Amino acid sequence: MDTPRVPSITTVISQQAASLDGWIGYMAATAVTQHPGLGGAVGNPGQLRTLVRESANAAEQYRDAAAARGDRVHHYCEQVSLRVLDRPHEFDAARAALAEHGEEKFADRFDEWWQQYQVTPIAPELTVWNESVGYAGTLDLVATIGGRLCLIDYKTKGTDRHGRVKGLDPRVVMQLVAGLKAEESIVDESAGTWEPWQYGADPILLGVAVGETEVLTLRANPDVLKYHWFKFCSLRRLWQASQEASEAGTPLLPIAPPAAPAAG
Repeated sequence: MDTPRVPSITTVISQQAASLDGWIGYMAATAVTQHPGLGGAVGNPGQLRTLVRESANAAEQYRDAAAARGDRVHHYCEQVSLRVLDRPHEFDAARAALAEHGEEKFADRFDEWWQQYQVTPIAPELTVWNESVGYAGTLDLVATIGGRLCLIDYKTKGTDRHGRVKGLDPRVVMQLVAGLKAEESIVDESAGTWEPWQYGADPILLGVAVGETEVLTLRANPDVLKYHWFKFCSLRRLWQASQEASEAGTPLLPIAPPAAPAAG
């Protein structure tokens, strides 16, 4: 596979280490305790080993299911904007897909948020490019809210034990500030035409957590943006160093023992 010319914004941010060992272990243990075959497996080492193998990838299965759900919710949010802009859209199909998976509450809460915040969309799913630093990415939405220009990133989130939508990872600030620092945005993807970035003049950066019970809207603190931009640029350099190291050649080479000393 060819090495990409530049990384995506999310690829750069993923260079930051995030240990999931505790969560992975918890998910596996939970899957074991909730497995319908646990009672019959107790006292039977063979069946118990089979049950453990089936439960070991619980975290991976949960992650994949959550990613698929996030894709469906994001697709719906995009279709809402396209419909308002009177552009070709798949609004009905997107809502039907959520309903098919029992996820229509995400759409309901998003619709309420859209009306409450009086969102006026400008550009949904806008691809951006920064040649100087070297990255590309997609902004979920450029819009105006209350007369202010906003760059918006949606995150589909679960619900906690108190019925509240779970909060946002602070790394969303890096994602938003990377969008803010774009130099160009796509005009026509099929034609490959771009234009200078038009939306970097003091917009509000919003992380929007879309849940089944509510939507949480958080603003990136303007006082910390430069530090998160510096961090993003450092992670971009780390990505570059990792690429160069992987392409430099075989990292470890065999070496023979020293020759035996000549007989006296």
